[in-house]
Amino acid sequence: MNSNEIRETFLSFFEQQGHLRMPSASLVPAEMDASVLLTTAGMQPFKPYFRGQETPPRTRLTSCQKCFRTTDLDEVGKTSRHLTMFEMLGNFSFGDYFKHEAIGFGYDLAIEGFGFKPERVWMTVFGGDDELGLGPDEEAIGFWRDKGVPDEQIVRLGRKDNFWQAGPTGPCGPCSELYLDRGLDFGGPEDRPGDDSERFLEFWNLVFMQYELGEGGSIAELPAKNIDTGMGLERMAAILQDKPSVYETDNFRPLIDLAEELSGSSYGSGPAAAKAMRVLANHSRSMAFLIADGVVPSNEDRGYILRRVMRRAIHQGRVLGLDSCLVAFADRVIEVMAGAYPELRAQRDAIARWAEAEELSFGRTLDQGTQLLGDLIEQAKTAESSWIDAADAFKLHDTYGFPYDMTKELLATEGLSVDDSGFEELMDQQRERARSGTLKAGAAEGHELIQRFAREAGRASEFVGYEDLARETTVLSVTDDPRNPDRVLLKLAESVFYAEGGGQIADSGRVESTGTVGTVADVYRVGDDQVVAVTVESGEFVSGMPVRASVDRAARFETATHHTATHLLHAALRERLGTHVRQAGSAVRPDKLRFDFTHGAALTADDIVYVEDRVNGWIADNHRVHAVVTTRDEAERLGAMALFGEKYGDQVRMVEVGDGLTAVSRELCGGTHVTSTGEIGVFTVATETSSAANVRRIEALAGPAAARVLRARERELRDIAEQLRTIPEQAAETVREREAKLKQLLKAERQGTGASDDLIARLGEQTTEIGGVRALVAAIDGKTVGEEAVKDLRSLSDRLRDKFAAEVVVLGCNVEGRVQIVANVQPSAIERGVKAGALAKLAAETVGGGGGGRDNLAQAGGKDPERLPQALDAVREAIAGAAV
Repeated sequence: MNSNEIRETFLSFFEQQGHLRMPSASLVPAEMDASVLLTTAGMQPFKPYFRGQETPPRTRLTSCQKCFRTTDLDEVGKTSRHLTMFEMLGNFSFGDYFKHEAIGFGYDLAIEGFGFKPERVWMTVFGGDDELGLGPDEEAIGFWRDKGVPDEQIVRLGRKDNFWQAGPTGPCGPCSELYLDRGLDFGGPEDRPGDDSERFLEFWNLVFMQYELGEGGSIAELPAKNIDTGMGLERMAAILQDKPSVYETDNFRPLIDLAEELSGSSYGSGPAAAKAMRVLANHSRSMAFLIADGVVPSNEDRGYILRRVMRRAIHQGRVLGLDSCLVAFADRVIEVMAGAYPELRAQRDAIARWAEAEELSFGRTLDQGTQLLGDLIEQAKTAESSWIDAADAFKLHDTYGFPYDMTKELLATEGLSVDDSGFEELMDQQRERARSGTLKAGAAEGHELIQRFAREAGRASEFVGYEDLARETTVLSVTDDPRNPDRVLLKLAESVFYAEGGGQIADSGRVESTGTVGTVADVYRVGDDQVVAVTVESGEFVSGMPVRASVDRAARFETATHHTATHLLHAALRERLGTHVRQAGSAVRPDKLRFDFTHGAALTADDIVYVEDRVNGWIADNHRVHAVVTTRDEAERLGAMALFGEKYGDQVRMVEVGDGLTAVSRELCGGTHVTSTGEIGVFTVATETSSAANVRRIEALAGPAAARVLRARERELRDIAEQLRTIPEQAAETVREREAKLKQLLKAERQGTGASDDLIARLGEQTTEIGGVRALVAAIDGKTVGEEAVKDLRSLSDRLRDKFAAEVVVLGCNVEGRVQIVANVQPSAIERGVKAGALAKLAAETVGGGGGGRDNLAQAGGKDPERLPQALDAVREAIAGAAV
């Protein structure tokens, strides 16, 4: 039975038992779930249903969920079973069936669906726990007996093995696991499930959520009991295909075959080749699925996880003699998996683009880091030491971008180690330096109270704000706002107010009744429901009170112009830069929009002009803007863009700009929009900067906000023209003429000076990525580069900055026993905390001098040229620390 057949056998079986088949959610969790960076379990997308925060589309669901876990990332390749990305099959009940049916389904599918012999299937059950005050799970034992399972195949295990709990408090319950007996070839006759033995292989876990664990260990029955089960598809494939490991099953073997084909090595030729091929197979799958779900490599959060798996794959490719192979492996992943996960084929260009970019950038880092680590290994062996210092490993990681896990792997091959605790201490110190703020105490608790208030109101508010901006309604319930003592929370029967979500801020407005007036301060989204936070100006709100709720029309309109403009901006960027462009975050407000998108380089002036012209062209065309509710499948067929991190049901709201084949944009969106693009009026880009590694940020204005800014610019242009004694239409040409004359004067003044092309090229080779910032930090020998270059380090830094697209250039020059330093920093790096003045001052202090300057440019000097290398190392560490 191949993997596709296993997946279909499971899902169709449960469909026949009244379950609704759910598509896999994204590996990027829904925005409401901040507990994890990636989807780690089959039940995770359904947490709001288990918690009672949302109503499931049916009380019985089944799914095959793509999951990603990093806990065993360093073990991938070393063993034949560890994976990062995997598929989890599951069936779920929300207050519907319980143990009897779950056990019956499990047994019937194992025996009849997958064809296991009854005598080979063993079960474990919860054997009781004195601390919890619970005895053995006799119900489960009885139900297994009812299916004909003999007592000797029902094994009682303790709390550690067969009791599930989400945390120290909350829902919990016993579980029952199904094991396959592989026979005496894999263990002894006394072995049992749960033993440290290869004889019994666990393939399915049934969790019975029936208790609430309280403070102090108290336990009580839940009013509604739920079922959550999980079966790893890859492990089941290894069992049914009779393979010794998951890497030899039908979803992995094609990747191993590719590794053999490209490298000329054999999977069975030795441990090093086997490990490298397993890492390439596993991590190329992980890479393709993560990028297809909108993750891009960076130094933060889930982007850093992606970067780690990509760089481990690149390194292991080098072990096999492959300098560039990620795109080939990604194509093989798409070939194998796109039938079940069509998003892989749809995002093929984006996957290839990021794979190529990471191979190119990490290749330089790998070469430099491997050389530096080789020096440290040599020093350790010379000193007859078995370890290298944590500070050296940290410097490799922090200053040169060399992954710590790779440092440990390479050291282990040489019989050396590094101090993990020392490294973590240094990392903690860096995080503390970089941390600019923390979550306010009580914020999470306040959110829980708001959710409870919404649930206890007895019914959800009906949002009518798409159709109406004012509505007579009723206050269902009132309570104090836990986040602000000066406000109250209202639960309205019908609400015209948009709750913050999808990047759009909440509406403002008023809630009024006879003698009572309140201003809307915020609107909290609670799943499909909402709660309105109101500042009371007069009177008192009480439950049952009839009120008039009205939205601030001007603010709503300006927000709508920016939201529709955001969709047009997204479309224009994808048209100009490529389909790898994906939304990575947004903020839609009345005064401006902010749009973060995946792209690896700054936009050129021509790019900005193209995007502005394209958006304003669509505005002038006055396209119709309308929302339609359709199925998710139909929206995807039409090419609608989805926001990663958002949760969508079977029915989705699609906002379409234009009609039919001529549609400009289609996006899944719950926000508010204008009715035609002509209402936007005008669009202009204010700034384009770096938001994070491989993520750019545009801030722009549309509608009345843009008109205000453009009028202000026109006034400024008139003022500039007056100063230049010309007319506004000729102001730019006048400035260019004067600048050209100034350059001629400067050129004459510097005639005969400048750095050689050879010097520029040699310095440019030292450009590298430090903490996600492209930087060139280099020493210059004044005796060898020429007097002219030394005289004007500032101009030299400008040339290096422009030629090599460096965000930071720091040069240190030894001139006749003294040190000259220049620091040149671009705005994109300044935004991330890198300041030229601070860098120059730090370097100068190290060489026994002083100096400083502005954030973008600074010069300094010192009298100790022997310490110039340490000064530049300090600069690299400061760049890495500031840019975290």
